[in-house]
Amino acid sequence: MTFVDEVKNAVTPRAALLVIGVLALQLLFIASYIGALHKPKPTDVAFGVVAPQQMSRQLVTELDGLPGGPLDPREVGSEEEAREQIMNRDLYGALIVSPRGRTDTLLVASGGGTALSSALEKIITRADGAQQRTVKTVDVAGTSSEDFNGLSSFYLVIGWCVGGYLCASILAISAGAKPANRQRALIRTGTMALYSIAGGIGGAIVVGPILGALPGSFWGLAGLGALIVFAVGMITLALQALTGIVGIGLAVLIVVIAGNPSAGGAFPLPMLPDFWRAIGPALPPGAGTWTARSIAYFRGNAITGPLLVLSAWAVVGTVVTLLMSMRKRTPATPAGDPARGAGGRGAGPAPSGGGSTAA
Repeated sequence: MTFVDEVKNAVTPRAALLVIGVLALQLLFIASYIGALHKPKPTDVAFGVVAPQQMSRQLVTELDGLPGGPLDPREVGSEEEAREQIMNRDLYGALIVSPRGRTDTLLVASGGGTALSSALEKIITRADGAQQRTVKTVDVAGTSSEDFNGLSSFYLVIGWCVGGYLCASILAISAGAKPANRQRALIRTGTMALYSIAGGIGGAIVVGPILGALPGSFWGLAGLGALIVFAVGMITLALQALTGIVGIGLAVLIVVIAGNPSAGGAFPLPMLPDFWRAIGPALPPGAGTWTARSIAYFRGNAITGPLLVLSAWAVVGTVVTLLMSMRKRTPATPAGDPARGAGGRGAGPAPSGGGSTAA
C-alpha cells in the first residue's frame, strides 16, 4: 500500500472537512478577539454635563468636539438627576461643574467596567486642565473589593455559557447529534433545564457566598445563570439537530468567537470597535454580562432588554429542537431484509436454477 493510500485510509473526507472547519474556527477566534480588544478606545460614551446655564451648552459643545469623539455629552439638570441616570445605566459618567470654585466633580460607575471609568477620568482631567480647572472623581457604583477590574461578572457568564454548550454537546453526541424522535428531544430538553438550574445556583454560590466576588441578589444571579445556561444549551441542541456534529462548531462560533469579545467584559461596549459593539448586546455573553453587572452594582436596573434577548435564544432553540425531532425520517433498511434487495419492495422472486436469493 502506498503512502497516499495510507493517508486516504487514515483520514476520511469527512474528517478532513472537520479539520478544515476547526482551522477556520481557530483563525476566526484569533481575528475576533484581537480585532475587538487590541486597541480599545472610548467612542461616543453617553456622558452627562451639569453646569450653570450660561456655560452648559458651550461645555457640551467643547466635549463633543474632543479629538476622536470619545464622548456623546448631553445636558443634565442636576447632580441628583445625573446620579440617577448613571444608576439606570443611561449614562456612563457625568461632570458636575462647580459654579463658584475651580474644582469640578466627575461621577463614574466602575461597576460597569473599570477600564471605561479610568478612561473617562483621563479625558475629563485633560479637558478640565486645559481650562485651568481640576477634577475630583466620585464612584457612584463602585466595584467590590473582591472584584478586580469588575471582571467577575464577565467570567461568571463565560462559565455559564461554556457549561451550556458543553452539556448540550454531550447530550447530543452520546446518542447521535440529531434526535431520532420527539421523546428523546423532550428528555434532552428536560435534562438541559435541570442542568441549567443546578448551574445557575452553583455559579451564584461560588461567586457570592464562597468567594464574595459579587454583591447583589443571590437569587437574581442564580436565575440569570439558569437562563443563560438553558439559552446556550438549547441553541446548541437546535444547531446540532439542524446540522449534526457541525452544530457544535456553530455554537462555538456564536458564543465563544463572536459573543465573548463583544460582551463588554474586559472592555465595556463604548470601548469596542463598531462591529463588536453592535453585535454584543444581541448575543448571550453580552446580554448576560450586562445583566449580571446590573444585578450586582446597579440595583437590578436596565435588565429587561437583555433578559428578552436571552429568553429569545432559549425559546428559538427549544422550538427548533422540538420541531426537528418531529420530522418524518426514512427508516433504515434491515441488513438482511429480502424484501428490500436490489429490486426494492416490488421485486419478483429470485430466479430459479441457482438456488440463491438476491442480497
